[in-house]
Amino acid sequence: MPFQSHIGEIASLVTAVCWTLSAIFFEKAGRRVGSLSVNIIRIFLGILFLGITTLFTRGMFFPMDATPYNWFWLGLSGVIGFFLGDLFLFKSYIIIGSRTSQLVMSLAPMITAIIGWFFLYEILPMKSILGIVVSVAGIMIAVAGKRLKLNVPLRGFLYALGGALGQAVGLILSKKGMGDYDAVAATQIRAIFGFASFALLVTVFHRWKRVISTAKDRVGMKAITIGAIFGPFIGVALSLYAVQHTETGIASALMALTPIFIILPTAIMFKEKITAQQVIGAVISIAGATIFFL
Repeated sequence: MPFQSHIGEIASLVTAVCWTLSAIFFEKAGRRVGSLSVNIIRIFLGILFLGITTLFTRGMFFPMDATPYNWFWLGLSGVIGFFLGDLFLFKSYIIIGSRTSQLVMSLAPMITAIIGWFFLYEILPMKSILGIVVSVAGIMIAVAGKRLKLNVPLRGFLYALGGALGQAVGLILSKKGMGDYDAVAATQIRAIFGFASFALLVTVFHRWKRVISTAKDRVGMKAITIGAIFGPFIGVALSLYAVQHTETGIASALMALTPIFIILPTAIMFKEKITAQQVIGAVISIAGATIFFL
């Protein structure tokens, strides 16, 4: 099939690459300055980057042309996805690391497909269901460990599971609220609500001094900025573009290839050994992803 017919799937794959880079840099920053500070700063940077983009592409810094319908559903998506989901995910990065966290996040496509079935009435063909199952199975084989059982702190696992649920629900609500609206502007609406939620949390827990001190930390800010470019800026905008052009279950499954893409970078950065099990899992996951293109 021509390139254009798979634009949603291709955008999903590029999203997985972006989220791989953001996960690595956010884990690095979170271990240095704390997950809460990383979250609120990276979303603030994301809003600025998105606004600059829409200023050039649409002539407006903020999405003033969005309808109340767009604001409601995308705002709700931002609270659940950007705030609750990422709050849990970033906490899991600190406890069990980005690679293991992304393993748990591989459950997101199954959750997304099930919710999409009930909420958006998206009925996936058997080929797509097979692709999701094979892809997720490969991911789990690649990063689950030799004994294929939970060998990490339960608290970290539950945080990552909360991140997966937040991502799934956030994607569903995004698709409902976005329709044909601009994906970058829609991402900014989500980010605005996510930032407001984190600002409220920081205020309640009196953490503004820590956030300000983080902003003065050059090493931490460098990692947060790079993560923000590939995460809430390019990555999330691409994820919304993807769900506009393909089913949410398919998009989520391809985005869930992040645990495969993250193997080599973490091996280089953190001197982690690449095992035969990881390679086999990668091959299976790629095979599952290619099923969508057949």
